[in-house]
Amino acid sequence: MGSNRSLRKLTTRLGSGLLAIGLSISVALPSVADPFRPNSTRKIGPFTEQAFEAIFKEGDYNKANDFLEQAKTEEADEPLVHAMLASTAYLEDDLAKVLEGAQKTSEVASALKSSDPLRGHLYTAVGTFLKGAYLLKTKGVAEATPEALSMLQQVFSELDAAEAIDAEDPELNLLKGYMDLMLAVNLPFSNPDEAISRMSQYGSPAYLTQRGIAIGYRDLDRLDDALIAVDRALAGAGDNPELYYLKAQLLVRQGNPTDSLEWFNKALELRDQLPQKLQTRIQWEECNASDDAERDCADEAGY
Repeated sequence: MGSNRSLRKLTTRLGSGLLAIGLSISVALPSVADPFRPNSTRKIGPFTEQAFEAIFKEGDYNKANDFLEQAKTEEADEPLVHAMLASTAYLEDDLAKVLEGAQKTSEVASALKSSDPLRGHLYTAVGTFLKGAYLLKTKGVAEATPEALSMLQQVFSELDAAEAIDAEDPELNLLKGYMDLMLAVNLPFSNPDEAISRMSQYGSPAYLTQRGIAIGYRDLDRLDDALIAVDRALAGAGDNPELYYLKAQLLVRQGNPTDSLEWFNKALELRDQLPQKLQTRIQWEECNASDDAERDCADEAGY
């Protein structure tokens, strides 16, 4: 019984976690762009790269949506475009677009296997992952778990195929690292230190790798380690409200709600960059951390 609960929890976290991985342009854009590989780049596309950095480096979803609209037309054969479109739709509870993005990710990834088999296998895994997240959201955990677990096996099969091509590829290790950490958090026989070591050594970009490591440490209740990782992420990502929010969360869990308020407020100063649901959650947590009995936290957040 406990094992089934762990698997359901794991599957839910894998779906949401990837989405969580589960997202001004100049006149002269480079013809080749790659946010993962400083050397030996692949042709991912400038609009896709700009959208990726707007989401994960800057935490600016409004800017990212503009780039994604351009990428849908100009770089439609890039699976990362459709994965990011699915993830942003998930944050807005637009489940029809989540499914559409997941299916398109799989379709484009399958076509990519002939020219770039590593990324083709990797994004076939991502597309399947996204479909599993859609099922969990629409059918509920109890009904969707058997099918989602079957999909999880397909995900690992595709990741194994990508790893056989280049086990040290940064993009592969970033996405696989997030999944390995979720496994380590939820399944007692997994080794989180091994997942963190692999992600640190091979994953890229560093600001997103360290963010994933911070979340893993948070969920393992290793808060000192999580704070070190989030500070490293902040060093590379600059003014990212989601990282400010993550640091505030860690300080609250560490028993320092007063110290957390600075970071909650830094996140709230940039709230207009974020999806509405995330804005609401940050406002609610900031209010609770303030421990001000005269504040109505539910009312302030709009719950």
